Amino acid sequence: MRTEPTWRIPVGVLGLLAALLVYGVVIARYVPGLIGGWPGLLQALVYLVLGLIWLLPLRNFLIWMETGNWGEK
Repeated sequence: MRTEPTWRIPVGVLGLLAALLVYGVVIARYVPGLIGGWPGLLQALVYLVLGLIWLLPLRNFLIWMETGNWGEK
């Protein structure tokens, strides 16, 4: 376990916030025009998937913030 602070944690948190902001803006800008005419349940399914998809790289990102290695070693 780490006993000293590291620069990766604040940089990682700021990077995560910036990436989520960009992702959210891109989704809010382009997806409604693509699926606006679809039935409501199908739209909800698309937004559910898009709302969960950003979690895929999160585990490796958190490992990098803590250890400095991307993924498990």
